[in-house]
Amino acid sequence: MSRAKARSFKKELKRAFAGLVSMLPMIVAIVGLVGLFQAFVTEEMLASLFMGDPVRDTLVGTVAGGIAVGQALISYILGGELLEQGVSMYAVTAFILAWVTLGVVQLPAEAEVLGGRFTLWRNVLAFLSTLAVAIATVWTLERIG
Repeated sequence: MSRAKARSFKKELKRAFAGLVSMLPMIVAIVGLVGLFQAFVTEEMLASLFMGDPVRDTLVGTVAGGIAVGQALISYILGGELLEQGVSMYAVTAFILAWVTLGVVQLPAEAEVLGGRFTLWRNVLAFLSTLAVAIATVWTLERIG
């Protein structure tokens, strides 16, 4: 290996390590959040939100995901925990989609940067798309599974 390639490899290795270190607080937060979720949220509480009706569960999952906006990595972990607690696939799929596409928390910043009209339309279309994709995904999985 040439010296230039060795330097480039070392540089990229350092960048990768720096990225891992910067993600460490988020990973620790994920583990803590999942632990708190398991400790304080009972199956009865989840059952009261998600009744097993595909349309209602998809709506509730979409709203919950839009409010609890976050990173995709976190949503997969939470989605797995929700499935283990007996929450329907409709709700979990909608939750994961909404978690990464909608965002009540960042609406003011998005409107400031991209404009209020664009932000409104993007979120309305993302909400409707989340409902459609969640239902289509689960329906497809049920047919092939």
